[in-house]
Amino acid sequence: MNIQKAKLAQKTRRKARVRAKISGTEARPRLAVARTLNHIYAQLINDETSRTLVYVSDAKVKGDAGERKGKIAKAYLAGKELAEAALKKGIKEAVFDRAHRKYHGRVKAVAEGARDGGLKF
Repeated sequence: MNIQKAKLAQKTRRKARVRAKISGTEARPRLAVARTLNHIYAQLINDETSRTLVYVSDAKVKGDAGERKGKIAKAYLAGKELAEAALKKGIKEAVFDRAHRKYHGRVKAVAEGARDGGLKF
C-alpha cells in the first residue's frame, strides 16, 4: 500500500470514529466544519431528516475578529455569523463535528466564533 492510500485510510477511520459518536437532531443539530486550502464552510445539519438548517461560508463575512488575523479571523467571523443565523431560526444548541481534523487553527476559530455568537455545545 502506498503512502497516499494509507493516509487516506487513516483519515477515513478518524472521520468514521468521530461521526459514530455524533448525530444531529432538530433540537440539537450537528455543526459540521469543512475546510479547504482557501476557505472554511460551516453548516448545521439535522441528521434525522438529512437537511441543512443553516449554512455559512467565510467568503463574504466582514467584521471585527479581535486579535485574530487572516484565515483564522475569517473562520471566527463565519462561526459568529452561523450562530447569529441559528439563533434567528430558534436553534440555541448544537453538537460540534470537526470531522477528521484536529481541534485547532481555523476549526477551533469557527467553534469559538459560534460560542461567542451565542450557540452552545
